[in-house]
Amino acid sequence: MLMAGFDGLVALLSIPLTVFGAFALVDAFIRREDAFRAADKQTKPFWLIILGIALVVSLIFPLLSFLPIIGLIAIIVYFVDVRPAIKQVGGSGGGRRSGGSSSDGPYGPYNGGR
Repeated sequence: MLMAGFDGLVALLSIPLTVFGAFALVDAFIRREDAFRAADKQTKPFWLIILGIALVVSLIFPLLSFLPIIGLIAIIVYFVDVRPAIKQVGGSGGGRRSGGSSSDGPYGPYNGGR
């Protein structure tokens, strides 16, 4: 009875790990390649491979084995170290703008003298 409850708890904890890994993989995919080099981090393909392996391992192996824990460490390193450095360099992907509109001046939006 106690082990069944523990197995259920471990299964519930593996769901956020999988979602966390999938989000990290998608986030690394949408970032620009040159932002990784500009932030002096590993290359984009390196992180895509590492995060992809971490995601697959979290899907295949139980949470309490050592491989998903290594994958979790890689995901945490991406979110804590790599992602902020890439965002600081301006590595948004997909042509999204990180600032305001094209009519913004140094003190806010320009309203045409109104």
